[in-house]
Amino acid sequence: MHISQLYTYPIKSLRGTALPESVVTRTGFQYDRRFMLLKVIRGEDGADTLENMHVSNFHEMSLFLTDIVFPTEHEDGTIFVSYRPPEAVDNQDPLVKTLKVPLQPNTRGLAELDIEMHKSLTKGYDMGSAYNDWFSERFGYRVVLAYLGPHSRQVLGTFAPSKSSAHRKSSSSILSMRTLMALATMTLVLAVVGTPAVSGDAVFSIVATAGTLLVAVTLSIMNLQGWPSFLWRREEEEEALTFADTAPYLLASKTSLDNVSARLTGMEMDITKFRPNIVVSGAKTAFEEDFWAELTIGGDRVRLLLTANCIRCQSINIDYATGKKGTGEVGSVFKRLMKDRRVDKGARFSPVFGRYTFLDPSSDQVSIRVGDEVTLSRTISERTTYDWPGLAY
Repeated sequence: MHISQLYTYPIKSLRGTALPESVVTRTGFQYDRRFMLLKVIRGEDGADTLENMHVSNFHEMSLFLTDIVFPTEHEDGTIFVSYRPPEAVDNQDPLVKTLKVPLQPNTRGLAELDIEMHKSLTKGYDMGSAYNDWFSERFGYRVVLAYLGPHSRQVLGTFAPSKSSAHRKSSSSILSMRTLMALATMTLVLAVVGTPAVSGDAVFSIVATAGTLLVAVTLSIMNLQGWPSFLWRREEEEEALTFADTAPYLLASKTSLDNVSARLTGMEMDITKFRPNIVVSGAKTAFEEDFWAELTIGGDRVRLLLTANCIRCQSINIDYATGKKGTGEVGSVFKRLMKDRRVDKGARFSPVFGRYTFLDPSSDQVSIRVGDEVTLSRTISERTTYDWPGLAY
């Protein structure tokens, strides 16, 4: 298999940017979902509250396209946001309006915001009227552009690798490991202090040797079981999120996309409506990724840990040309998938397409590119169960 497409989404729920290559980090691609939009709601008491904007509820967000100019030694990076209304003929139409947003804005002097996404809390910064007014004019209501800055969000449920059934160890394995640890500890104590019943250098030597062997065997088994990271690298394994919903990456299969397209008449499904970060081509069967647990890219250069299914909402029915709910075949995708893709016990009324993915800590800050070889290194026998609290489409 190979990577066929890479996408980043600098402003959450706006159209994404295709990339030839990208650096992977523990919180996603560099600059992925570091900004988001909030709708200003004026209450009866005159006080304003902010509502998170997601394309599933604000279909008109699909009319905004993004592109990125990455920073160099001499220039700062920039996000170019283009608003293309349905009446626009092409990107050169005078109706198309463009806004430049700094890729890494200076937060000094910006008002701080409290932001909650799917019960996961974080902070952000109000980018100010220069940006808010531009978006507000396009949307036709008051909008705030928020920047995440150095903050992050907690991963809830069992989405993190250490909690996912695709990666955590069974209770029986943990019990046996604890037993081995207890035996090793007792043996070492006996080796040091001896026993009341016996004494002598020979006995001490035997006990010490046995203890050393037991500890060595225990540590070897722990290494195979992935216990070192659980015991003394636990802090290193703490996962964090940007403004992405539930995981740093979403991975999709081109073979599965072809299956979706085959259900439609006279059109191919647009992969960007599923909003993946990584698209893999070459899978033998459609939806086999339901059982993928681990992939490696470029040999062992990057390890991806797949932890949960992505359950889909009505956003895959949006007509990107109009910014509204699609009609005909465009608006039928969700219904077509409902027939046989309700395969997650934790979300029985939502179809599944794609897998939520985390990065192994050893792969942080490595570059991947379109065309890189992808190898399936581990599978699971049963599908994972969706259980993010407060998020169900």
